[in-house]
Parts: sequence; C-alpha cells; structure tokens
Amino acid sequence: MDAYEVLQQRGFLADCTHPEEAQEALKAGPVTVYVGFDPTADSLHVGHLTQVMALSWLQRAGHRVIALVGGGTSRVGDPTGKTELRKMLSDDEIAQNSEVFRHQLSHFLELDGERGHLVDNADWLLELNYVSFLRDIGRHFSVNRMLAAEAYKQRLERGLSFIELNYQIFQAYDFLELFRRYGCRMQMGGNDQWGNIVAGVDLVRRVESTEVWGLTTQLLTTATGQKMGKTIAGAIWLDGARCAPFDYWQFWYNTHDDDVGRFLRLYTYLDEEQITGLEALPGKEIREAKRVLANEATRLLHGEEEALKADEAAKAMAGGRAAESMPQHTITDDARLLAVMVNAGLAKSRGEARRLVGQGGVKLDGARIDDPETELAPGPDGSVLRIGKKRAVRIVREG
Repeated sequence: MDAYEVLQQRGFLADCTHPEEAQEALKAGPVTVYVGFDPTADSLHVGHLTQVMALSWLQRAGHRVIALVGGGTSRVGDPTGKTELRKMLSDDEIAQNSEVFRHQLSHFLELDGERGHLVDNADWLLELNYVSFLRDIGRHFSVNRMLAAEAYKQRLERGLSFIELNYQIFQAYDFLELFRRYGCRMQMGGNDQWGNIVAGVDLVRRVESTEVWGLTTQLLTTATGQKMGKTIAGAIWLDGARCAPFDYWQFWYNTHDDDVGRFLRLYTYLDEEQITGLEALPGKEIREAKRVLANEATRLLHGEEEALKADEAAKAMAGGRAAESMPQHTITDDARLLAVMVNAGLAKSRGEARRLVGQGGVKLDGARIDDPETELAPGPDGSVLRIGKKRAVRIVREG
C-alpha cells in the first residue's frame, strides 16, 4: 500500500514539506510518524478525527505511529486560532484529561509499544533545565521569523504572552526528542499547525543533520461552511458521557448530502468502490449512504453493539416510537414542556424553548405541541420528545 497515495486519494493531505521525498520514504519502508494532541479539554472531539484517522491509515500501511499527549505543552497553551490566552489548567486536570485521551485514541490506533506508541511530552519537557534549553535549542530560532507566523500575527494586536511565544519551540523540541527516542521522521497535524511543524523539521535537521518531513491534513468545514465537528449545541465529543452514542450516530446521519462521499473516505475504512456506489445513490436514497456512514463511524468509536442500538433507535424515532437506546430524560418534578426541554438539554433556556414551540418544531410521540405550558405525560414505555428532525429524547416518569 502506497500510504502517501492513500492519504491523498482519501482527502487527508493539505501540505508536505518535501512531498516527493516524503512519498519515497513511505514507499521504501516503515517510517515512524507522530501527531500531538494537547489535553486542554476532558475529551477529544470529532475535529480531531482527521489526524487520528490519517495516523490509523499509516499504521494499516505498515508504518509505526506515535500518538503524543501534550501533558507538557498544554501547560503552555498553543496560541493557534485563539484570540486570547488559553485558560491555564491545573496539574490534576491535565492528568485526568490525558488519561481520557489515551483511552479514546486506543479505539482507533494499535498502541502496543511496537507498531504504535502512546507518549506524553511532560516526560521530557517538565525535566528541562531552562537556561540550558535556551542555550542549546533556543539559539536555533529567530524571533522575527516566529512573529511572522500566522498563529502569532493574529495575536499581536490583542497581546501575545511570553509563555505562548515558547509554544513553537516546545513543539519543535518534541519532534527532536521523538527522533532521538524512536527514530521518528515525520510529524503530522492540521494545516493550522504548519508553522509549528516546519519549525520542528528545521530543528531536527539543524541539530541532527538528518532528513525529516512535516505533513498537514485538511482542516475541514462542511458543505454549509460549518467547522467540522461543531453543531449549534457545540462540539461533538468522543466521550460517550458528553455525547451519547445515539447523538454521535445522529451527527453523522445528518451529514449534508454533498459531504457524504468525502466523510466516508475520511472517517471510515470502506474501500473506494463501496464509497463510489454509495455517494452515487439518487435522491432520497442517499439516506442509505448516510446510514452506512453513521453506522461505520459509531462502530469505530463505540463498538458494533452501540452502533446497532443507535440505528434501531433512529428508526424508532422516525416512526415516532421510543427506544431504550435513545438518550433518556427522567421527569422528577416539573413536567411542563418548557422545563423538560431545558432540563433534557433540548434548549439552552426557557426563552429558546418557547421560540422552538412557537416555530412548530416540537412534537411528543409525533403530535405537534403548540402550548409551551403543556404538562407532559409520557406513556409506560416512555415517550419521544422531538425538536425538529435532528434532536430527540425519550422521556420517562420517575419510578
């Protein structure tokens, strides 16, 4: 398998420092490749999946992969894409987030210590002697060149802190450290990381006089211009407690028609022939392609059983029926519609809930509700409270 060509054909590739050399290296034999993930939240989200799946394809092609959890760099904060300084996390928060990342990454990558490694840059960054580090590593960096990078330019008007200025140096040093420890010769990341990745490539070449490469993946938006993995409700988290398997399935099923083929290539392992057939389905039949996408994506993260449950629940919801695998909300006291919508997470406020009711998009077991003060009385097996076509919960009475 020509790994570089696979990444290209499936739509991952954005840029590469020396594309012809990188492709030849990947053809010649196993290459060790890494991607870094800073644990600045308590879960990865769908936006991270592009890099995770690209890494997975490289591993399937016989290359060795490293998933780096940035327990060290998360203490500094990457200014890329941010208009202000990131919130500083406590050591305990970083440790907890890192453990969650480890678990989630293991769903997609074989991290057995041979074909795949899971490492934490806190192991070397927290032990650095800062003066020695500046003398040995900092001297290879030009402040003028760093400030010309897009990530820093965007922040200069609002104020760039000294701690953030160090981020690029630390990320570059990660590449050097991984080269020394594991023979890592390629770094991947989203194309907003291009400046940081190039800095790492230059550092390894300067210090070790060897050829290494940087490769970036596309930062995706949907056909509607929305950032991949974002919805009105926020990010689509990989943590099942923050985004239930049913909601995760629904996210993929509600993909825009124009995105189905692209997402099947990026977020499933289906072959090109299968994908071509699915994306060519006419009219409403494209729903079957979306169902395949939702099932495959959910299976990779949550397993076969949860994917099947979500599929069955979606069919039940479409028929106005409740299903046990749907997200559930128990009514404990106030059963009025507005209170239930807010408490069940279907609306952010009573005001928003009232607007949704006024727009005619709220139904209980398929019947439209027009009175926002309606007292809900779910049946013995629960009832489906639905907002529009995409959001629904099974509501039950306590006890």
